[in-house]
Amino acid sequence: MNFKQQILQGIPAVLPAKYIDNKEIPHAPIRTNGLNVEEKKLSVINALRYFPSEWHHELSIEFLEELEMFGKIYMLRFIPEYEMYARPFQEYPFESKHAACIMLMIQNNLDHKIAQFPHELITYGGNGSVFQNWAQYLITMQYLATMIDAQTLNIYSGHPQGLFPSNSWAPRVVITNGMMVPNYSSKKDLEKFSALGVTQYGQMTAGSYMYIGPQGIVHGTTITLMNAFRNKLSVGENPNGKIFLTAGLGGMSGAQPKAGNIAGCITICAEVNPQAARKRFEQGWVDELIETMPILIERIKKAQSNKEIVSLAFIGNVVDVWEKFYEEEIFVTIGSDQTSLHNPFSGGYYPAALSFENSNKMMSEDPEKFKKYVEESLVRQVAAINKHCEKGTYFFDYGNAFLLESGRAGADVFNHSGNGFKYASYVEDILGPMCFDYGFGPFRWVCTSGKEEDLQLTDQLALEVMKEIIIDAPQEIQQQLQDNINWIEQAKSHNLVVGSQARILYADAEGRSKIAVRFNEAIQASKISAPIVLGRDHHDVSGTDSPFRETSNIYDGSRYTADMAIQNVIGDSFRGASWVSIHNGGGVGWGEVINGGFGLVLDGTETATLKAREMLFFDVNNGIARRSWARNKEAVFAIKQEMERTKTLKITLPNFVEDEIMDNLFNK
Repeated sequence: MNFKQQILQGIPAVLPAKYIDNKEIPHAPIRTNGLNVEEKKLSVINALRYFPSEWHHELSIEFLEELEMFGKIYMLRFIPEYEMYARPFQEYPFESKHAACIMLMIQNNLDHKIAQFPHELITYGGNGSVFQNWAQYLITMQYLATMIDAQTLNIYSGHPQGLFPSNSWAPRVVITNGMMVPNYSSKKDLEKFSALGVTQYGQMTAGSYMYIGPQGIVHGTTITLMNAFRNKLSVGENPNGKIFLTAGLGGMSGAQPKAGNIAGCITICAEVNPQAARKRFEQGWVDELIETMPILIERIKKAQSNKEIVSLAFIGNVVDVWEKFYEEEIFVTIGSDQTSLHNPFSGGYYPAALSFENSNKMMSEDPEKFKKYVEESLVRQVAAINKHCEKGTYFFDYGNAFLLESGRAGADVFNHSGNGFKYASYVEDILGPMCFDYGFGPFRWVCTSGKEEDLQLTDQLALEVMKEIIIDAPQEIQQQLQDNINWIEQAKSHNLVVGSQARILYADAEGRSKIAVRFNEAIQASKISAPIVLGRDHHDVSGTDSPFRETSNIYDGSRYTADMAIQNVIGDSFRGASWVSIHNGGGVGWGEVINGGFGLVLDGTETATLKAREMLFFDVNNGIARRSWARNKEAVFAIKQEMERTKTLKITLPNFVEDEIMDNLFNK
């Protein structure tokens, strides 16, 4: 059977041969399921629902083995024989162009060059899943291949519930991931219900089919890092020869060394998994690979002396690096961490006292003991960071739940009042006031032709739009626009593409809408040869309610509410999004955040232009309106400016209360 025939058949008619493990492919850590015998039976029964009864005897034995061995059922026997990558959209079988584009995005998320653990359907973050199992993938692809523009596919935590009649303006796919009744959203619940096969952790852009490889994170990390240095250094001083110390070279955190090079500093990124470190080195995301501490110390001192711009991957534990750098009196200008601490006890964080191999063994065989090692390591790491910060290091939480989990472990991370952390989230200090409050966030697109020349033309068009906007833009957003002009001008030279021909930049509502319309006109005129998929990271102005990250700079007491993310997805869906998604968890962990995303296909039609204008406008301004009501002055400025430009926009604005009023009221 050819590729199209395999897609169209869904679950194969003949039972495939048993799975043979490929040792060259990285595999997810073994999960703890904690199921009793009756629950294990239920898990196997749930898995067998996808298959004809004559296969049940053989598959039941196999699925129970997977459950016992891996902590959940992946249905590895059903991994497709074809290579997994984003093909040009015309190569997919389809009745709907938009559905073909979604198939392309799904396969891009599972491309072995992109996915962290491709056989376990995990794109990034240690447990960020596209689907729970391979049956869900096969059926979803079959549905997408046969659906028409008057149908919508519902996806329940990876499970394709079915095609429902709808209309051409409705989303082609509506995705929910991990949406639990609130009292069932603990980490233990995640492992249990995931093992039962009834929910999954979709991260942010894994379970919404919008991951574009490390580039998607490189840009946000670059913006963050440049502004961190601007906050720390004197006017006119540059980051050359200054150290940025961090950890993690996985799917998301692997972007850090490249961002450090673009920002112009020395980056040291520690990674305990040799395979992950070498993968990033071979892909060109890090300049040098170092395996021993003495060589690292020698190399760092040389780089500092020569004021180099270089990125170094150290195969080892970052706790040891923090401690050794303090002992050697190596000054760290900027410090952070991007290990997957939303998933601290199942492979997201590896403690300093254990080897990588021993950690993987203990987390499944003795999870309570492993948890203690993790907590002790976090306490050690924070103690070392505190010593550096006393000498002037600027440390920020990178939204990976580092401070949250360190605090829970008993580390010294709380401020004097005890009601907050001594170190700010990067959103509090940088992305919130400098970007999100003004409406700037991660706008991204994918050229479904797979052609590099199409991507180059989109770069040119986006650049033209931003240069037009900056001429009359207010002073408050000049820096944001210029940073992104510089980014696009240099994007090709930084070799950012992995997988699909994709790009990202930070733009506000005006920029996103104008860029989208310019793209659509080029498709209509056949200057761009195939549709373009627009999207964004959920980590944006409106998409995510996360009290320790995206909404950490909301100070009116509402940062623990999730109305904004829900309103965002509902609003995008009836304004023309091609697909929408809403997730529990993502970035900072299960039960800690609600986040939503979208995809929008530009196909050169007038309808696509209308959808882009309406949907992108709401997608951004919904968040600015919420941020302005929280009394964020930058957001008040931005929404007032938008109301001047758009007369049909009417937003409730806050009245500011003088401090003196409250002082007099409570100091009588």
